[in-house]
Amino acid sequence: MRRGKRLAGVVVACALSAAIPSTAQDASDLATTFSKSFATRLESIGSHADGVIGYTIIDITTGERFERLQTTTFPTASTIKLTILYELFKRADEGRINLDEARPLDRTHAVPGGLLYELTTPSLSLRDLAVAMILQSDNTAANVLIDRLGMDAINQRSAGLGLRDTRLRRRMIDLDAARRGDENISTPADLATIMLAFHNSVGLTAQSKQAALEILEKPKASAISGGVPKEVLVASKPGDLEGVRADAGIVYVPGRPYVFVVMGTFLRETNDIERPLEDLARVSYEYFSRRATVSAYGRQLQ
Repeated sequence: MRRGKRLAGVVVACALSAAIPSTAQDASDLATTFSKSFATRLESIGSHADGVIGYTIIDITTGERFERLQTTTFPTASTIKLTILYELFKRADEGRINLDEARPLDRTHAVPGGLLYELTTPSLSLRDLAVAMILQSDNTAANVLIDRLGMDAINQRSAGLGLRDTRLRRRMIDLDAARRGDENISTPADLATIMLAFHNSVGLTAQSKQAALEILEKPKASAISGGVPKEVLVASKPGDLEGVRADAGIVYVPGRPYVFVVMGTFLRETNDIERPLEDLARVSYEYFSRRATVSAYGRQLQ
């Protein structure tokens, strides 16, 4: 009898133990539910846009990814200039170029879009050309750098970096090439890869990483800046063409930085063309800024 009572007690104790959930599991389940809710909001914005929207958003802290059409090739607009910037600093690290080397402008390569087109015969350093290319999205500066670095070399470097579907196939504002179908292309996943390469100094010295990020961090109008508070540091490169919008960047939310890449095409040219991209940027900031300031159970601590 005593043995039976003890056994029954053990059974009851085990049942009670099984009924008490793990606190760690509770917290994990709550965080997972919150992440799923965020993913649902992103998908709703992307799917309701008047066009085609793809994105890759990466939590740098955990590696968690939120993606839509992430391996679909989109026209890049000026986000392709990220590959030029990477090649420039990589080539400098290899000792094959001097960033202070001056390059005079050949007017035959001058194209609209930026200050250089309006000047007569400017001579700028490669470093300053890179600043103009990223800050003002100066197309002439980009073309000068393409001529100096070589289109094939830029593409080979991108492939080696893991950008499997990214191609620089024409100079900036080359409409004849665009009409032939030689559009510059990439995917949300590829652009996220190159942004992580800058952030993590993949293939770059610490000095080149810092110099490249300082250029990317210069304030500029973009989908990200439209959805993120001005006081938050952002390193990014936006781009736009007729019916095309893209933005690739790192949003440095204190304690929870993240990669944000969005690409859109077939977009209707209206005053609201930027809205779905900005909505994605805003929702992403709200999510990551909240994750940075809560406990494991979601209680606000700041």
